[in-house]
Amino acid sequence: MLVIEDLQVKIGNKKVLKHVNLEIQPGETQILFGPNGSGKTSLLMTIMGYPQYKVTGGRILFKGEDITHMTIDERARLGIGISYQRPPSIQGLKTRRMVQVCANGDVDVDTLADRMNFREFLERDINVGFSGGEIKRSELLQLMAQDTDLTLFDEPESGVDLENISLIGNTINHLLQRVNESQHCKTVKHAGRERSKMGLIITHTGFILDYVTADKGLVLYDGMVAGRGNPVEIFKQIKKVGYMECARCAA
Repeated sequence: MLVIEDLQVKIGNKKVLKHVNLEIQPGETQILFGPNGSGKTSLLMTIMGYPQYKVTGGRILFKGEDITHMTIDERARLGIGISYQRPPSIQGLKTRRMVQVCANGDVDVDTLADRMNFREFLERDINVGFSGGEIKRSELLQLMAQDTDLTLFDEPESGVDLENISLIGNTINHLLQRVNESQHCKTVKHAGRERSKMGLIITHTGFILDYVTADKGLVLYDGMVAGRGNPVEIFKQIKKVGYMECARCAA
């Protein structure tokens, strides 16, 4: 599981996370809501290990191991992956090669790409000239190859048209072992086995909730967890009264 205990983080002299506590159990997916500047992306980047996010207090445990001061590549090898909101374009590096690098063991890149309707992009430089939806599909293809145990998604619906969001939602469900689930019918099994993959998804628009079933929702406000509960009900309240009122009521 992922356990975050009393996490406090700074970027430069600015405190971006304040006493954050969070647990994600094996097989569990959580949705993270919050206004712009609330610390959502900072939390994901800290979990992933980006060095500019300085942990000044607390700790992060993954699979029972303290990863608070591990490097990004060490965390990736443990099974943590991330889909960025705005990943970079990389000239001179082919998408096929990037997928091979991400692979946890041998993978059939073409077969994976076919599932994402992405084979025609494999010989193109990473994200160069890609649309928003194509960039998201490239990100998810790399995560499929990595076969992560904990996947962090930073606004997966951002910049994606309606044609692509369904495919992206279905792929996220596959990554998190949630195929054939809906908001009205949950299962704790995956192909006859206990579900083990974990997910933490940032959403600002809430559109991803139409495609991905989550177990819990959290509201991050001013660097602190301001509320927890059913993600669909939380989003209804956010739309009704706004983040500030949700945070005030939770307090």
